[in-house]
Amino acid sequence: MFGTVDTWLLWHLTGGKVHATDATNASRTLLLNLKSVSWDSEILKLLKVPAGLLPEVHPSSFSFGRTSAVGPLAKGIPISALAGDQQAALFGQGCYHAGEMKNTYGTGCFLVMNQGKHYQVPSEGLLGTLACDKQGKIAYALEGAVFIAGAAIQWIRDGLGLIRKAAETDKIARRLPDTGGVIMIPAFTGLGAPHWNPNARGAIFGLTRGTHKGHLIKAALESIAYQTADVFEAMTRAGGRKKPPFLKVDGGAAQNNYLMQFQADLLGIPVIRSGRTELTAWGAAKLAAIQCGFWKVGDKNLDRTYRSQKFTPRISRRDAQAKLRPWRQAVQRLLD
Repeated sequence: MFGTVDTWLLWHLTGGKVHATDATNASRTLLLNLKSVSWDSEILKLLKVPAGLLPEVHPSSFSFGRTSAVGPLAKGIPISALAGDQQAALFGQGCYHAGEMKNTYGTGCFLVMNQGKHYQVPSEGLLGTLACDKQGKIAYALEGAVFIAGAAIQWIRDGLGLIRKAAETDKIARRLPDTGGVIMIPAFTGLGAPHWNPNARGAIFGLTRGTHKGHLIKAALESIAYQTADVFEAMTRAGGRKKPPFLKVDGGAAQNNYLMQFQADLLGIPVIRSGRTELTAWGAAKLAAIQCGFWKVGDKNLDRTYRSQKFTPRISRRDAQAKLRPWRQAVQRLLD
């Protein structure tokens, strides 16, 4: 039998009784037909994958079975949800409706837009995937992945030794009026969405005799927001929608106030940072709570803000485009 990690866990938790997965995880195998939400017979034939090996596919919020007596777990605990990492975070953020999106700032960045019940072939260098509606049932989504985000700050800290802690970057960036013309493109492992160039490598543009470590630190921090802005604009175009009214954010790097304000300035919309740090776990818990009846759809407990913080744009769209222009010129030079 074949399955993703969730399938393997479910199999063992149920004592080998249930061989299943959910639509969000199945959609990442490249074996699922996203339109029909079933294993694609043509792809299975092409890749010589026997259909009998594959698990059953269910919505993320579903009664998958009950636990066997496994380790410290009691027998008979209902297993009421399975979901992929980013889709669970999208649900945790309360992005249930078409056009709503969230970005997770971790080692990389993962921007996901809920597309509702409308399926469309992905474009603009984005991935088509499956997500959840407000009831935990199947919805469509677009995803854009930035390979290097928080990892750029880790490199500044561990590779160059310019800072001792990542949190220092916030104060350093605030003290400087700009990067002194320095632009850092952290393509350490290539560029992800919307470029998808695995051969691109990191580069620093605009170095002068006056460049100091603060400029490099600030440029590394701003590179996260620039990459996100590129994916955001591509996603808005690909989704065929107006710019969303806000972007919800989470993840370790999202705790950096300067980065979140700079992101809001570039996008021209409020950036709303969740008071919760583990949105994936929270999304999975919400999906399970709905399925087992602990909470009903619309219950206020599902979407408590828990001290969320809003960062409102402070510059004009003209000024934002002026900031983006040198970045995009540098990216184009790198790709050329």
